[in-house]
Amino acid sequence: MNFFYCPNIDEQQSSFTLDEAESKHIFRVLRLAIGNEIMLLNGKGLVFHCEIISVGKHCTVNVIHFTKADDEQPHIHIAIAPTKNNDRLEWFIEKTTEIGINEITPIICSNSERKVVKQERLLKTAVAAMKQSGRAFLPQINEAIKLKDFLKEYKTEQKFIAHCYEENQQHLKELYNLGKDVVLLIGPEGDFSLEEVEITIKKHNFIPISLGKNRLRTETAGVYACTTIKLLNE
Repeated sequence: MNFFYCPNIDEQQSSFTLDEAESKHIFRVLRLAIGNEIMLLNGKGLVFHCEIISVGKHCTVNVIHFTKADDEQPHIHIAIAPTKNNDRLEWFIEKTTEIGINEITPIICSNSERKVVKQERLLKTAVAAMKQSGRAFLPQINEAIKLKDFLKEYKTEQKFIAHCYEENQQHLKELYNLGKDVVLLIGPEGDFSLEEVEITIKKHNFIPISLGKNRLRTETAGVYACTTIKLLNE
């Protein structure tokens, strides 16, 4: 069954009119008609099973029933340096949304090759991935922020940084405490600078971790970290 994103629908509504973009997808792209059933996601944990009752510029549906997904715990927040090729960052957004990430922040570092990020484009990628996978929650996509400002602003129970400097780091799976909220930093293609690593660890108490023996691309490291934490909590 097809999924559509409707952030304004809630459990109080028995009928709902979709916006122009989703309506166009319903009747022009998918050629759905009155009587067809679809699923609506509000990105906040509610999933609505609906029947189309009118089609056109703004399609209307009747709500048959809805379900409420369990809150996703723990909260997984990955702060990742934007890749030079924007498609690779969007790939990371897509895959981690499907896996079940909660929050993503692009961070600008000393060695970042890309310093401008279009938040709206990343959000569209996340919405498309949520709809494709039928996931009930849309991850929060934050605006890009300098690493030094991120370190001052974001706090949580567990804080990790993945870097390639040799420090005999333990693997993420050995250091992560089950069920705890986590922030994890992933650096740019050229890695964090040594100064950034030292400040992050010594001043902000991030724990250095390994993501295995292989040197991973930025976006691959982000997906690997998210997957590891999700698997450990299952």
